[in-house]
Amino acid sequence: MEKEQKHVAVIGAGIAGLHTANLLAQSGHKVTILEKEKYPGGHLNQWHHLFPDHSSPEWIISGLLDEQLQFDHLKMISSTEITSIEKNNGHFAINAGNELRIYADAVVISTGFKLFDARQKEEYGYGLFKNVITSADLEQSLKSGQPLTTASGKTPSRVAFIHCIGSRDAKCGNTYCSKVCCITGVKQALEISEMLPETEIFCFYMDLRLYGSKFDDLYLQAQKKHKIQFIRGRLSEAAETHDKRLQIKAEDTLSGRPLRMEVDMIVLLAGMEKNEAHQMFSSTKLLELDEHGFFKSKNIQLTRNETTQPGIFIAGTCICPMSVNETIENAGAASILVNRYLEHQQLTNHHE
Repeated sequence: MEKEQKHVAVIGAGIAGLHTANLLAQSGHKVTILEKEKYPGGHLNQWHHLFPDHSSPEWIISGLLDEQLQFDHLKMISSTEITSIEKNNGHFAINAGNELRIYADAVVISTGFKLFDARQKEEYGYGLFKNVITSADLEQSLKSGQPLTTASGKTPSRVAFIHCIGSRDAKCGNTYCSKVCCITGVKQALEISEMLPETEIFCFYMDLRLYGSKFDDLYLQAQKKHKIQFIRGRLSEAAETHDKRLQIKAEDTLSGRPLRMEVDMIVLLAGMEKNEAHQMFSSTKLLELDEHGFFKSKNIQLTRNETTQPGIFIAGTCICPMSVNETIENAGAASILVNRYLEHQQLTNHHE
């Protein structure tokens, strides 16, 4: 039986979407990637270096894009936002805002995540005080290659990192762990320490969740070599002093004592949360969302990339928070399930 070429639509051109699309094209399927932004790569475009090996995000993105050049049956359509998906007789019609309509035999959704808006935590002063920034802001500053300074142009003598902003927080509705914030804080603290060895750095954490095989090594390096201080305690509030420094109040939960100090800069480690696009997909009744607004898997243990709708698959951080290497691995798993589904469809159609 001659293998019929199937068409797969991949929605989202972050690293999950790019890797899934490449693997499906390698299997011989026709693939169309639909991306709402002008450029592919997703959040990785804003990152300076990756943990734990200090590797380059650009190297990963360019590698995935270069791989696509060998497939003439794979194409990407950028600046295209999906408005709806319709299912008809086992096939899918994907509609976009620019009057584009694409028909596919299977759909992979890899729409990623949104960073928590730290302005929702008003007590920390993001958006009010110029020297309160997020981990994403800091990453952009590091990426620029410019010296790290306060808003007034001074080299900070003391920097405080605050963990779990928008994660493990019932008040903002996100009770889950975003998984990568702890190691992001360690990575960024190390980068600042290497750039500004005289700067004091404090990390205020709830619990340190360093799950990766090399992550504890970075944590130990931060303490022993760079003298970065880790304080178990949640910040209660931040206020600006007359000289534009920041006074923070917290409790050291290990000693049971209240703590107050002045710093020059606060870095809020913002977590991952559901992408706003998820609601649109769920409104079609084709897909379900879990209690946190991420896409619901058919079976979280066995078939994490399958949805409750046959023919629609999910990949990457639209499922839950993941690191970069987990996202790549998850995309590979998604491509296997899509291949299995399309092969089954072909066998069914042949027998009919």
